[in-house]
Amino acid sequence: MAYLKLYRDKLHENHKVLVKMFDKAGIEWGVVTKLLCGNRKYLQELVDLDIKEMHDTRISNLKAIKAIAPEVQTVYIKPPAKRSWENVVKYADVSFNSDLTTIRGLSAEAVKQGRTHKVIIMVEMGDLREGVMGDALGDFYAKVFELPGIEIIGIGTNLNCLNGVMPSTDKLIQLSLYKQLIEARFNKRIPWVSGGTTVAIPLLLNKELPHGVNHFRVGEALFFGADLFNGGTLPGMNADVFKLFTEVIELYEKPVVPTGERKENPSGRKAKFADKDRGRKTYRAIIDVGLLDVQPSFLIPDDDRVNVIEASSDMLVVDLGESTHEYKVGDIMS
Repeated sequence: MAYLKLYRDKLHENHKVLVKMFDKAGIEWGVVTKLLCGNRKYLQELVDLDIKEMHDTRISNLKAIKAIAPEVQTVYIKPPAKRSWENVVKYADVSFNSDLTTIRGLSAEAVKQGRTHKVIIMVEMGDLREGVMGDALGDFYAKVFELPGIEIIGIGTNLNCLNGVMPSTDKLIQLSLYKQLIEARFNKRIPWVSGGTTVAIPLLLNKELPHGVNHFRVGEALFFGADLFNGGTLPGMNADVFKLFTEVIELYEKPVVPTGERKENPSGRKAKFADKDRGRKTYRAIIDVGLLDVQPSFLIPDDDRVNVIEASSDMLVVDLGESTHEYKVGDIMS
């Protein structure tokens, strides 16, 4: 059975880097916990780091957070579906929104539950996922300000989440200007400009982040030290907070090139093979993990003699080359 191991010391080191970085810039931030899938042991590690705010897209995960740390501010980071309004208000202190009908539904539910539900209004800034169009923003805010049980605490945007549009100084200045215009028009204070995610951290490090952006949502930087802007790892951070361990369930010498008529596999891919590999054999191991568990392209074997080839739903094939390197069925690979 495959399992994940979390290295607490490396998680703490990454957290320390982020705390120092954001404190210096006067930026508030929360941790995106989707990766943890509501696992209470892992969530407890975040609670033990004194993280005050956690973000997720699954109600069940937010419910798990509230069960172990009611004081943590929970944020539902996608527009809520109608069927989830009741539980969003119940388990999320804050939600991201871009539709007036939805916010009206949340308002009614908040009044029913005797709560005040906080919202961040998402703005379309070019990546074409969720977000109110900029020219409609003023009228949108006017209607939301009238709703009982709703408190607007921010304006936000998502970039590099669908079409790969990268955050830039110009785009984030525009987001900050929208906030200033709304505040001036309605004489209301909007605390947060939530324009930062892991991909925007290099802008902060390079002093290119507009001062108005004062809230970040961070997941991959904490858990993987990922520099999503330039590639590689952010300075001073660890890429190996997590390690996957899985068992070898088959090991044979097999041809490198398949035999028979080939079309796309169930994932829609058709592998290509070099002419030099025809007739060649190598040792191949099947390990007990698959596409339902992991994305193979992100796996980096500890043993550099092991190469990830391809995966099906529940099994992954690795190539060991011209030797078994003393691996055998039942051994654990990491």
